[in-house]
Amino acid sequence: MSVQPRVLVAGGGIGGNAVALQLLRAGISVTVVERAAAPRPGGQAVDLRGPSREVAERMGLMPGIRDCQLDERGMRYVDAEGREILRMSAELFEGRGGVAEIEITRGDLNQVLLDLVAAEGGVDYRYGEWITEVRQDDAGVDVTFASGAAERFDIVIGADGLHSATRRMVFGPEERFATYLGGYMSFFTLARPKDLEPHWFTMHSLVGATGLGLRPDADPATCKALVVLRCPADPALRRDITAQQNLIRERLAGGGWESARIVAAMADAPDFYFDELARIDMPTWVEGRVTLLGDAGYCGSPLTGHGTAMALVGAYVLAGEIATHISDPKQALARYEEVLRPFVQTAQKLQPGGVRSMTPKSRFGIRAGQTFSKLMTSKPMRPVMMKMLAKTESYDLPDYAELNVGR
Repeated sequence: MSVQPRVLVAGGGIGGNAVALQLLRAGISVTVVERAAAPRPGGQAVDLRGPSREVAERMGLMPGIRDCQLDERGMRYVDAEGREILRMSAELFEGRGGVAEIEITRGDLNQVLLDLVAAEGGVDYRYGEWITEVRQDDAGVDVTFASGAAERFDIVIGADGLHSATRRMVFGPEERFATYLGGYMSFFTLARPKDLEPHWFTMHSLVGATGLGLRPDADPATCKALVVLRCPADPALRRDITAQQNLIRERLAGGGWESARIVAAMADAPDFYFDELARIDMPTWVEGRVTLLGDAGYCGSPLTGHGTAMALVGAYVLAGEIATHISDPKQALARYEEVLRPFVQTAQKLQPGGVRSMTPKSRFGIRAGQTFSKLMTSKPMRPVMMKMLAKTESYDLPDYAELNVGR
């Protein structure tokens, strides 16, 4: 193998671009393939806290993040008439609750990474391209792309999301590793209702195991709709946008608050997203010279609140280990898994109740959930909540000092 390995990253999301940036800084040649024709803007807000914030500091992401950070001040719950039931400021749990001190849309965070990758120069970035075949031997990995091109790499990183094609080709079918968590989640952009309180993430529970929310966007004229549906798995919903939107219309019909406005905006939303809530559990993320990063290897679902954290921390550790063991890819990938797995095992754990706690079926269940939330935000119970919410902060983040630019 050459002294400077060639690395292929499948997936141009947060994890893929973060690992590409750090590998570039180590002087390693990187190719990134992304199936989409261009970077995907928008997306739901993601947060940085604990180890992921430390990684962002070390990687020099914070100046860009501060430029487009959301002004989100907490969460509030309302009834069908929009009357406030409960309000929880971000400071209530010292930025460890549902809203963190640093919130940014997924698209904006990805653009911060892309800008830094462009500033470093040297990445072979290919939009509208993806892997169709992977064959490896002891000395390297032969990859065939959708365009028909075929190339050889020293390391292949699958950062291609929950439904990873890299995982399927190298490790086996998705069904072997995925656990359905009992529901679906959708989000998209719409014009901000004039009577929606700015800067607050507002939630409403509908009878029938459906949760609805509107949260601030980078543009004050718009907001993000969030819909959570608890229901049995339905394979027919995969990639069928019409069926997905019909299900949402059905569940939100007569739901009160902003249900009708959200349904009306859904059909024309340019960034409509809908997917199952699922967890990916794998006995190993490494097969020879191929490894998985982020949701492809260890998705915890949005229910954990740590998806971005796992992608960023994973990218930092993976790049650091490749740079440290530059002449031995197999040792680098083995170390990546050894060092990161304790963090992932903690970050993947769901809060008590999972999707059920977010989507009560009956009016009684909704009232019980509201009563429980009020109890947990009371002064005597806050220490208990703080302990639960700080579960990932005890991780001993390794320091790859030669790749740190932010301190």
